[in-house]
Amino acid sequence: MKNTQKFESSAWELNELFSGLKDPEIKRTQKELSSLAASVAAYRGKLDDKMDIKTFHEVIELLRQIAEKSNILGSYPFLLFCENTQNAEALAFIGQVESFVAEINNQTLFVSLWWKSLSDEQARSFLEQTADYRYFLEALRKTKPYTLPETVEKVINLKNVTGSNALLTLYEAITNRYQFEMIADRKKEKLTYDSLMKYVRDENPNLRKRAYQALYRVHENDGVIIGQIYQNIVRDWHNEHIRTRNYPSPIAVRNTVNDIPDQVVEVLLNTCQKNKNVFQRYFQLKKKALKLKTLRRYDIYAPLSKSGRKYTFSEAFDLMQQSFTAFDPSFAEMAMKVFREKHVHSTVQHGKRSGAFCATITPELTPWVLLNFQGEFSDVSTMAHELGHAIHSLSSAHHHIFHQDVCLPLAETASTFGEMLLTDYVLKQENDPSVKVEILMQQMDHNYASIQRQAYFALFEKTAHDLIPNGTDVDGLNAAYLENLKDQFGKSVSVSDEFKWEWSVIPHIFATPFYVYAYAFGQLLVLSLYQRYKAEGSSFIPSYKKILAAGGSEAPEKVLAAADINFYDEAFWQGGFSVLEENVSEIERYL
Repeated sequence: MKNTQKFESSAWELNELFSGLKDPEIKRTQKELSSLAASVAAYRGKLDDKMDIKTFHEVIELLRQIAEKSNILGSYPFLLFCENTQNAEALAFIGQVESFVAEINNQTLFVSLWWKSLSDEQARSFLEQTADYRYFLEALRKTKPYTLPETVEKVINLKNVTGSNALLTLYEAITNRYQFEMIADRKKEKLTYDSLMKYVRDENPNLRKRAYQALYRVHENDGVIIGQIYQNIVRDWHNEHIRTRNYPSPIAVRNTVNDIPDQVVEVLLNTCQKNKNVFQRYFQLKKKALKLKTLRRYDIYAPLSKSGRKYTFSEAFDLMQQSFTAFDPSFAEMAMKVFREKHVHSTVQHGKRSGAFCATITPELTPWVLLNFQGEFSDVSTMAHELGHAIHSLSSAHHHIFHQDVCLPLAETASTFGEMLLTDYVLKQENDPSVKVEILMQQMDHNYASIQRQAYFALFEKTAHDLIPNGTDVDGLNAAYLENLKDQFGKSVSVSDEFKWEWSVIPHIFATPFYVYAYAFGQLLVLSLYQRYKAEGSSFIPSYKKILAAGGSEAPEKVLAAADINFYDEAFWQGGFSVLEENVSEIERYL
């Protein structure tokens, strides 16, 4: 089916949230939140293990309303800030909202603390009569061993606003204003991060080198500042979660939030480390394809050809829409919904947040998607990736806010699947063997970036979270990161010294410690699911839709078990690497 509606690169519209930072509706929303919090506070003396179920449901419903209105209130200035990270008014308002919401959460904190104080037997009766909120309530109780007295929890909520949250905002404000100077096309240019990054995929090896050097030169100049920000974020994480809450390890905090057992994450990371030879073998092939004596870290994303193939935004949209339609027309329709409602910001502009994301705010609102589209095939893939996230959100929008969002590792399922649909669609349309091998190698580049690179980021984080509380400085972090790269690449890639600053460029390491393993989890999971799709055809689609429709309404283990996946089994993760080995062998046949 050919898309008849054309879409061009544009900014998003946010009027469904608010019409501006002076919109009277903002004050009205704050008053409503204060009123809702007061209504919850009125139940403080009524909560006990013998309370009637009607009263319990009333409290949970109030909490749902607070969560939705808080998300709307906080998302608006966040999206404005992402448009322009130098927007001082939006930045100031983010701080105001965070303080306000922290106070609202403190007023209602007693409910979750009471809920976690119940015995399993006492809680069971409420759970059996609250099916719509069951998993939300079960997940709350998983943090019971790490929960502190109410007065301490309140102080932590307030501390986070002016502590780690403020440090993160400072990091983003500093790094997103950066301009990078490099000589390109025989003239010196000042580039944004996203504009600079297109050169790391340039066919000219000197431009690739200059781009990376320009990037790390700027980060090195602010290395002490960025290092201090990161060290304090890690110390804050350690002080709260290890010293105060007594989590067994820094990564266990994220695993608990994700509801993924520590054992599973260890199996995942160990399997990635054991299979580093798969990507090392691929990089040897890439060196051969590029006719290089040495494959440098500058070269790992280098294109094979000098075709300079560029895509207009409309062409990229057509490819995404057609590949989704070939899988299931409803997927394409959900993607088009995001564009029709003008919820996509794709133009590249100075001060705009780099990268891409999909922001789900409430079940009633279509997600907002940020892109930085520059016409590369990687930008087309990113579009498919982020629209995959949007499809996941829209597929689970029949749930309330506590059950719509899925845990981080499963959150990458639809996005990664969307990229694979796009790549396979493009491959089927292509008859030129040289173009096919280039696309296959681009796919392996992406698999490296999503699996091995992310797994090794997580391994670095584990090291950093051990080193920093024991007094290491930024030089120690740089040394640890270089060791990490040497283990990852072995002799297949030559790594120059400036890459010791690479960790400082990764926002997730600062914003959401140990987020990154979710990418490796999701990519290996999708490799398995996609193999099933190719084997089963259209009969696979209903079970896949069921996974997406579940959202966050059940534990990841249960969602995957319904698809006959046992994530405790190393063989499952190894299966993903078996697919990658087949891809490498196919590339060998072409070369």
